[in-house]
Amino acid sequence: MKNHLKVLRAERDWSQADLAERVSVSRQTINAIETGKYNPSLELAFVLAALFERKIEDIFSPESDT
Repeated sequence: MKNHLKVLRAERDWSQADLAERVSVSRQTINAIETGKYNPSLELAFVLAALFERKIEDIFSPESDT
């Protein structure tokens, strides 16, 4: 799954730790999501979408989409 999490985070000048604290996960979880090693749960995807005021599909997309 591809995602735009790193870009959205950078636009706000947040570190991975900053974002992790805001959504109550570890920095390692944010890193794993950004690098495509881990897909977030649906619950976490909703939390991230709400935080960034975006739709889930605006942040996450299947690997085949570009």
